[in-house]
Amino acid sequence: MKEEELGEENVEKFEHYHIIVDSGQDILRVDKFLLARIANTSRSKIQNLIKDGFILVNKEEIKTNHKIHPGDEIVVNMPHPVREIELIAEDIPLDLVYEDDTLIIVNKPSNMVVHPSYGNYSGTLMNALVYHFDNLPKRDAYATRPGLVHRIDKHTTGILVIAKTEEALVHLSKQFFDRTSDRKYYALVWGDLAEDEGTITGNIGRSQRNRKVFQVYDEEEGYGKHAVTHYKVIERFRYVTLVECKLETGRTHQIRVHFKHIGHPLFHDLEYGGDRILKGTTFTKYKQFIDNCFKMLDGQALHAKTLGLTHPKTGERVSFDSELPDGFKKLLEKWRAYAQLGEN
Repeated sequence: MKEEELGEENVEKFEHYHIIVDSGQDILRVDKFLLARIANTSRSKIQNLIKDGFILVNKEEIKTNHKIHPGDEIVVNMPHPVREIELIAEDIPLDLVYEDDTLIIVNKPSNMVVHPSYGNYSGTLMNALVYHFDNLPKRDAYATRPGLVHRIDKHTTGILVIAKTEEALVHLSKQFFDRTSDRKYYALVWGDLAEDEGTITGNIGRSQRNRKVFQVYDEEEGYGKHAVTHYKVIERFRYVTLVECKLETGRTHQIRVHFKHIGHPLFHDLEYGGDRILKGTTFTKYKQFIDNCFKMLDGQALHAKTLGLTHPKTGERVSFDSELPDGFKKLLEKWRAYAQLGEN
């Protein structure tokens, strides 16, 4: 029998996702639910998988308009095996702030993912690092992250430390775990902050409605991880504010989530509501001004400015600083000029 004569029921299926719907999830169409949980897909692709019987809810085939409920078990199959993630060396330029025989300080540009993951198989910082540096230390569970001590988001720019030896990887990782490293970020946030400095505290955990983002939970809820962000105002521009943030903890999306929580999302944050006008006038010229500002950044206005740590080999306290990227600098200049016009 020819392969094309085999019925659809004989097509081999490979499980890619197994999801138990959270107890706090609203009733929602399954395609919309999965769209927020599967990287690099579309609603039409999900609907086609449903029509072909590749998506099961509670072990049964469903229709495209099926709605999921809390506690539902969703299995997403594909007609091909799960792709193994390989770390392939790529000749991508690096902006090195510092290097010795123990560690590397690199300045990551915007629109670059730190390490390969599903949906991002190439073009990452790690692809570049293994091209330029041999024998970075690896961990069995993180084969695609040799030497990596910590991460920053795709559109966040700035400083990262990379270990060049096993000893340095252990030493530096412990500093981040013990919170003895010093990390300061510059962020442009919506609104005019009431205080010149302050502290934001609140547990951070994945949103139970959209697993791609995080949110703040009350500590009494017992959900999420303890997170603390200290900030001070650097410069005010009437409708937006430049702040310096010092991380006491290092949770995923911490600065972005904390500032959204207090009503001041980061400027042009595509995932946390900062990519629309939140403060300012209703004039058409102002709207055009904001649109022009948005075009200057790939995503949120956030830069990892400085990093202080204890050198793994010498035991000395060292500190590294990075310049704001050109887009961020020009954005501040644009806002500075706009604010000065308003004062005249």
